Amino acid sequence: MEHLRSVAMGIWVKSGSRYEDAPVNGISHFVEHMLFKGTRHRTAQHIAREMDAIGGNLDAYTGKETICFSVKALSNHAPIALDVLSDLVLNPTFAHTDIERERGVILEEIKMDEDNPDVLVHEIFTQNFWKDQPLGKPILGTTDTVSALDQSTLFGYHGERFRGGNMVFAAAGLLEHDAFVESVAQKFSTVAPGPAGFQFQPATSSAPILLRNKRSLEQVQICLGVPSPPITDENRYATLILNTVLGGGMSSRLFQTIREERGMAYSIYSDLSPYSDTGSLCVYAGTSADKALEMISLVMAEFTRLKDSLLTPEELHRAKEQVKGNILLGLESSSSRMSNLARQEMYFQHFFSVEEVLDRLDAVTADQVQQQARTLFHSDRIAVTLLGRLDKLKLTRKHLVC
Repeated sequence: MEHLRSVAMGIWVKSGSRYEDAPVNGISHFVEHMLFKGTRHRTAQHIAREMDAIGGNLDAYTGKETICFSVKALSNHAPIALDVLSDLVLNPTFAHTDIERERGVILEEIKMDEDNPDVLVHEIFTQNFWKDQPLGKPILGTTDTVSALDQSTLFGYHGERFRGGNMVFAAAGLLEHDAFVESVAQKFSTVAPGPAGFQFQPATSSAPILLRNKRSLEQVQICLGVPSPPITDENRYATLILNTVLGGGMSSRLFQTIREERGMAYSIYSDLSPYSDTGSLCVYAGTSADKALEMISLVMAEFTRLKDSLLTPEELHRAKEQVKGNILLGLESSSSRMSNLARQEMYFQHFFSVEEVLDRLDAVTADQVQQQARTLFHSDRIAVTLLGRLDKLKLTRKHLVC
């Protein structure tokens, strides 16, 4: 990306909360935190000062299937950024005092999510949508599992998962490819090869109706969803267009119907969460208790309309252009380009050019979108979680006809 002055680089580990055994749920996220607490060559303060001295941004996150560590810096500081990033990922100390301190931080993070109603309703939904399965377990872990993690367990996890065959390195920005690849190879020359990926339990979704009372909330939080295709599914582009039309923006049907026409919610949207072998399409909204059932009825009406009627040419075109814009604008960022490279390598082992992706989007027809709606939206597959003051509220499968 020759027009930039920066480089974004990231190390992606093919591991995450769905690869964890139940007794160590949350260990991926715990290790992510701990790698910032110092290495065999740098203290945590040294890492922070070195990044600030070059104006760099160091970041990380843990997902269901990946852990990512990334840094963005000016291109002339790329060697320093690469040295810090590789040292941080490969040479942790997991000092006892740091473990205890960070355990407290993560326990507070768990409490913070429990106090955040829109986060909590999604967590309750996910845990019951993939009930008693690793994919449904919380990324942060639980109070019990996080409290039980110790130094030897963290070292064991790191030694097993942070192997060459289980990691992808991606970079984008103002860099010279061959020289940069050589630099990365040198930094990771001592890493054991290891297996390429770990086995996970195939996920099977459920369709519970859950009503969770929380009287301290002014709104009822609604999370409603169905199983959707995995990330590599051939119908992924039609599903993306479907989600965009349903609740993917301000012109979406849910936003226009529920917020703009009826004023029933401030926040209303639908979202796709695709994984290796499965996925979910969820609708989220927050509204008052006396409007919750009407809200669900309106969502069902939109499901039915997508199944019964073809998108108009104008609506199909608008959705395609919206998705294209999101993709192209994202790829103007070196961080987004870097992430895109890594995900394509991890899930497809193939790089799709922008032109290929845009062509696939352009090829989506109204018939394909309708077929996806008919495949996804079935009353007996719809899971719902309601969180809030629900004293008199009754929700049954009869309310989920579509």
